[in-house]
Amino acid sequence: MADVMSIAKVQTDDRNVNQLQNNIISGVNPVLKNPLVNGNILTSVLLNSGNNTVNHKLNRKLQGWFLVRQRAPADVSDNQDNNQNQDTTLVLVASAEVTVDLYVF
Repeated sequence: MADVMSIAKVQTDDRNVNQLQNNIISGVNPVLKNPLVNGNILTSVLLNSGNNTVNHKLNRKLQGWFLVRQRAPADVSDNQDNNQNQDTTLVLVASAEVTVDLYVF
């Protein structure tokens, strides 16, 4: 998995500042480690009937995706198990031509 964002602690001699940092880090770092946080919304992606290769723009292996908006009736699934370029692309299979917005993470 790619590097995960996190907040680093700055060591000080002030006990109150150190405790404040610890409190912030313990609350924020779990949120930043959630894979859903570091995603992209891809808008107006035209899918043709059949296999479609979409550049997910994550610069790392895709962990998942979901439809945010779908502008026509169609079944959409992925074919990632057979995708040789998972670090850069998502392979979607559509039952009909449809324009979608995707959240990829």
